[in-house]
Amino acid sequence: MKAFGKILGLIFLGLLLIIVAAGFALTHLFDPNDYKDEIQQLARDKANLELTLKGDIGWSLFPWLGLELHQATLASPATPEKPFADLDMIGLSVRVLPLLRREVQMSDIRVVGLNLDLQRDEKGKGNWEDIGRPPQSPEGGPENRSAAPTAAPRPTGAEEPARPIKLDIDSLTLSNARIDYSDAKSGRQFSAEGIELTTGAIREGASIPLKLSAFFGTNQPVMRAKTELTANLRFERALKRYQLEDLKLNGEASGEPLKGKTLAFNAQGQLLADLAANVAEWNSLKLSANELRALGDVKLRDLDKTPRLEGGLSIAKLDLRAFLTGLGVELPPMSDATALQKFELVTRLAGSPDSLALEGLNLKLDGSTYTGRIAVADFASRALRIQLKGDKLDLDRYLPPKSKASQDAQSARQAEVKGTVAAASQGTTPLPNAPTQLAWSETPMLPVDPLRKLDLEATLDLGQFSVDKLPMEDVSLKALGKGGLLTLEELRGDLFDGNFTVSAQLDVRPAVPLLKAQKRVNRVPVEKLLQARGQKPPVRGQLDLTADITTSGNSQKAWVDGLNGTASFVLNDGALLDANLEQQLCQGIATLNRKTLSSTRSSAETPFRELKGSLVFNNGVASNQDLRASIPGLSVKGDGAVDLRVLGLDYRLGVVIEGDKSDMPDPACQVNERYVGIEWPLRCRGPLELGAKACRLDKDGMGKVAARLAGDKLSEKLEEKLGDKVSPELKDALKGLFKQ
Repeated sequence: MKAFGKILGLIFLGLLLIIVAAGFALTHLFDPNDYKDEIQQLARDKANLELTLKGDIGWSLFPWLGLELHQATLASPATPEKPFADLDMIGLSVRVLPLLRREVQMSDIRVVGLNLDLQRDEKGKGNWEDIGRPPQSPEGGPENRSAAPTAAPRPTGAEEPARPIKLDIDSLTLSNARIDYSDAKSGRQFSAEGIELTTGAIREGASIPLKLSAFFGTNQPVMRAKTELTANLRFERALKRYQLEDLKLNGEASGEPLKGKTLAFNAQGQLLADLAANVAEWNSLKLSANELRALGDVKLRDLDKTPRLEGGLSIAKLDLRAFLTGLGVELPPMSDATALQKFELVTRLAGSPDSLALEGLNLKLDGSTYTGRIAVADFASRALRIQLKGDKLDLDRYLPPKSKASQDAQSARQAEVKGTVAAASQGTTPLPNAPTQLAWSETPMLPVDPLRKLDLEATLDLGQFSVDKLPMEDVSLKALGKGGLLTLEELRGDLFDGNFTVSAQLDVRPAVPLLKAQKRVNRVPVEKLLQARGQKPPVRGQLDLTADITTSGNSQKAWVDGLNGTASFVLNDGALLDANLEQQLCQGIATLNRKTLSSTRSSAETPFRELKGSLVFNNGVASNQDLRASIPGLSVKGDGAVDLRVLGLDYRLGVVIEGDKSDMPDPACQVNERYVGIEWPLRCRGPLELGAKACRLDKDGMGKVAARLAGDKLSEKLEEKLGDKVSPELKDALKGLFKQ
């Protein structure tokens, strides 16, 4: 037995030597370069591939089946003169014996100078799509169709699934590679150049270290990016499970969207694709982009259907203004240069290929906190959905500052008003002139083009809200926007212990935007409204207002110039400030009494119980024909107009007074029976800021009052003289004659 075993071993050794000798002879006596034409024809027949071998072919047979190609190109048979791929060299080798066990054991795979030029024509067909298809006959059908053998029927019995080929590759190296893609129909181009890829041993179920670097570029928009990726790859084909462990991706990007700026980015985490469960995950996500730092987890479900996005995201405290500026974003001018400097975000993510929602949002911006939901319901139409609750928002910080032209116009008007105010004292100066300087800015207020594209549904609840320096509380807003028509369904809240409700509609579809609004204000202190706008109030009191107005344009001036509509108002428990109408009226009574006032009134205001009326707006001028006021000791009625374009007033008032009812009345201001029921005329004209200071006795009206009083006095004398000497009819006729 021992001799038999020795003989058997010698036989196997001899066979091995024969195989090695045969392999040596084949590789040295057989030159594959002599068969380039046959190899190229075989590629043409079997793969419908135009293979051109310009360089030498090197090979080995045993124990490694090795192949090395130099200077090869690949093209579609339809365009053999336009290769879609070429390479400088590819080298690989496979152990022969493991192939018999369906195992692929390879040494290093090396690919040098691979260039792919992938193109789609104007019909959308790619220059690589015919590869692998049967070659076409001149008639347009597959060649030798009639000669093709009929496939033998497969047995109907159950078959064992083919055992997958086991991979065992020492390493893969791809160097100096390039990929170009272009689409003639869209004009888009994409490139990846300088591609360098190296891996460790590639074995299924094992951790495979890899490193990839490349330069990427696009033309729509023009962008360039340098990237480097390192990770450990693990795959299990039977389980359809693929992982990138300890992923690190970093790089820099620049181009047209960044407007000369550079974006440095870094991403880390654990990636998993479980195709059996149709799930992909990115766990322990760490992301940085310039100043931005974020943490999160992202999961995609239903990969075989419509993928659904789930996850969470947290962005650390960030100077959002600096970050956006670093991305080339041109922020609109804002009144507060420090706005957007404090930003934090925590949210859950939910989405699909067409939408993205930030659920359970907790946003901190410039000292304010907002919670709720923000979503883009459809990327194509940019449909925005917002439901937020916040503690406070000062909108004035984010609105544009006043333009220089607006500031100059305002300064000119203030100078005009200041001069008029200085001239107006306690009623002894002439009637002020009407203002002429415009009070409103011509700076565009609305971003018309973005508003025309806006698809918006928004609800907003705020504890504190400030706009145009008006401090509102418990504000609730609901707005819709679609196709250039924006509707403010409701804006309500509290203002200075009163409340307000507003609804409005903005139509930006025409060339000139159209605006209409309905307002209701209840018991809002009017003096605080004016003080909040930096104006000195001429009046105080609780304002009730109802208005229905329309206008057009895109600036304050245009809105005021085009203002039309109606309004009604009531001002309760108020007073005319910095003005004493009683003093002026006493002066008038003293004049008629031909006396001089012994003292002046020290009060700096004229109180009233009620001031009410209605307004009709016509191209920026508010007309009022039914002004009524109830003042202790006085009753007032009037008519006139307020020119909102220059904030000027022009009114005629009729005042019926009872005279000086104080404990120590001024004799010159006492009203005798002749003055009872007399309507004393006042004329008010000048800047709106003057209030009652703009009012003076109407000289023309005073002449009529004097004539009436003179007639009354003559009537009294007639009564005394005539007594019962004439008939009552004649006495009445004579009295009426003197009262004309």
